[in-house]
Amino acid sequence: MNTVERAIKVKNAAKYINRATSEQKNKILNSIKEILLSNVDEILVQNQKDIEAAKNNGMPEHLIDRLTLNYNRINSMALAIDELISLADPVSEVVSGWVRPNGLKIEKIRVPIGVVGIIFESRPNVSVDAATICIKSGNAVLLRGGKESIKTNTILVELMKSAVAKNGLPSDIVGLVVDTARESANEMMKMHGILDVLIPRGSAGLINSVVSNSNVPVIETGTGNCHIYVDDSADIDMAVDIVVNAKTSRPSVCNAAESLVVHKDVASLFLGKLKSEFDKYNVELVGCSESQKILPDIDLATDEDYYTEYLGYKMSVKIVDCLDEAIEHINKYSSKHSESIITSDYKASEYFLQSIDSAAVYVNASTRFTDGSEFGLGAEIGISTQKLHARGPMSIRELTTQKFIIRGNGQVR
Repeated sequence: MNTVERAIKVKNAAKYINRATSEQKNKILNSIKEILLSNVDEILVQNQKDIEAAKNNGMPEHLIDRLTLNYNRINSMALAIDELISLADPVSEVVSGWVRPNGLKIEKIRVPIGVVGIIFESRPNVSVDAATICIKSGNAVLLRGGKESIKTNTILVELMKSAVAKNGLPSDIVGLVVDTARESANEMMKMHGILDVLIPRGSAGLINSVVSNSNVPVIETGTGNCHIYVDDSADIDMAVDIVVNAKTSRPSVCNAAESLVVHKDVASLFLGKLKSEFDKYNVELVGCSESQKILPDIDLATDEDYYTEYLGYKMSVKIVDCLDEAIEHINKYSSKHSESIITSDYKASEYFLQSIDSAAVYVNASTRFTDGSEFGLGAEIGISTQKLHARGPMSIRELTTQKFIIRGNGQVR
């Protein structure tokens, strides 16, 4: 079965999940959770095959981490499904309603988008997160992962399809493109009329390709060149703790901090303490000429460094004279994902919140919290860095659209 044929099967099955009740959808989600937990060992066997192939092909270590599943990560998937089940169903929610002078009763309600296509790389947990979010929001989904995770994705989708069928709905509401050649992704980008929206998750190259070449509407889940600004009033020890967490807790993910901006008045004290902690993790720093005066062993940062999402143990540093300069630097180089200010100055924090043009902006907290589950949304289908139709972590509400329901009793115009 080719990619187009698979997509058509998903589209034909979509009407069943589009009109499913909350009870039906929650039963499916619970069955998916149970079947995943009952088959952990087989999932890990297939995942190990993907990992071995990736290592043999020279995949970088940070991408191996994204590819890897283990008992804890599968259990986290199950917990995210439980959280989805607990959330109120957004479908049929009345957004607003009013009565016109002629007696027409108008309501704006939430409805499923329809058929969602996902093109992603490396992380097989996306298969489960995306499929379960789509099911809860009443959407069918066509998944297309990369070749590096094909064995893991295949077993995960097979298990989910069996859970759907067990509950009396067509298993094709969840589809997987098994052809991992580039052409299959190109075909999905041309499926206007079959797919209602396309969501890319992965490298900047993948995202840019989909945005540039798709005739299907795209929700751009951008890369994460995330910044932390240490203000002159910052609690230095707290700032060190936050930056170390944001950089090292899991550097391969999009909410890890990649760039550090520091006020000149605290730069010497802060960078000295941070370097001592970073050395424990072998974090490489590159920085501006002022940074080199404090840390003479680091390399000079280039303009490209400040634009880069490293996804590893490397970070750029910029020392600034004032808050406005920090904001200007961040807004220039950021990918509009997540930024944080560490400060004890309330006015500075509010000014930063208002001035930074990113999807998530923090005060005195790690950027690692930009995540659907951490925000209480259940799992996420991606973190949108665009401004239409959604922004930030996208869960069930962001996978609905709206339509008008008008009730009359014979009105004509």
